[in-house]
Amino acid sequence: MESEGILDKEIESWKGFEYALREENKTLFNKMLSNKEEYADCMSSRGENFSTEVLFMILIYEQQKMINELVARLVEA
Repeated sequence: MESEGILDKEIESWKGFEYALREENKTLFNKMLSNKEEYADCMSSRGENFSTEVLFMILIYEQQKMINELVARLVEA
């Protein structure tokens, strides 16, 4: 699929940033970028108009979902 190629190129362009991270943060960074299945729906809806900003928003959204789930677990406990 063409959108996957665009996403791959975008993620590849981010690879250079890991050099500035500590080892444990590099692992997290690479794990975050390798979770392409999470981005596929958004990616397919944007097609060739996919941009770095869209990837930022997807990553922020995923992070917020995780925070909400953790807060809900704490409230239940």
